[in-house]
Amino acid sequence: MAPLILRLDITGQPLRWIPWREAVLLDFKSMIAWNAGDHSFTFRGGHNRVSGKRSSITVSSIIAVKGRSRHGASGALVPPLSNRELFLRDGQLCLYCGKQLPEHMLTRDHIRPLSEGGKDSWRNVVTACKPCNHAKGARSPEQANMTLLAVPFEPNRAEYLFLSNRRILADQMQFLKKRFRNGSRLGI
Repeated sequence: MAPLILRLDITGQPLRWIPWREAVLLDFKSMIAWNAGDHSFTFRGGHNRVSGKRSSITVSSIIAVKGRSRHGASGALVPPLSNRELFLRDGQLCLYCGKQLPEHMLTRDHIRPLSEGGKDSWRNVVTACKPCNHAKGARSPEQANMTLLAVPFEPNRAEYLFLSNRRILADQMQFLKKRFRNGSRLGI
């Protein structure tokens, strides 16, 4: 099983993970501006009826695609919030009691409760164990007399791409890590 390919815009900003088939199609359409990374993958096609030669396309683990990104400044795009990435962002720690727990024992807690106008956004949610989330209830941490162990943050695009892929190659990780914010808590 081929790993996902890291797709960049022409300026080198990471955009998203794409399957190898999409990378092959982009290469076939001559849309790859440049390659990066240490890994490459060769995919073989059929045999040419006239020459008998077998076709093949090689794509790198990191590709920059020609043209403008429809996302504009990809670094400004707010990554989608999911429990899996939230729990990874917080190191699977309850940010109230500090216990590191498996995913099935964790919940999403809204610092400013939804019932009080809080938003379901990266900066208003933290990972909490079920007992702490229950104890806090629909109150702010101050109202519940519970201290947060860390300030929630919105991951930038590179940090989010790291969080969203379980099978990152070393060269892809090195590329993304260079784009993490200074002092990133992602524990890498």
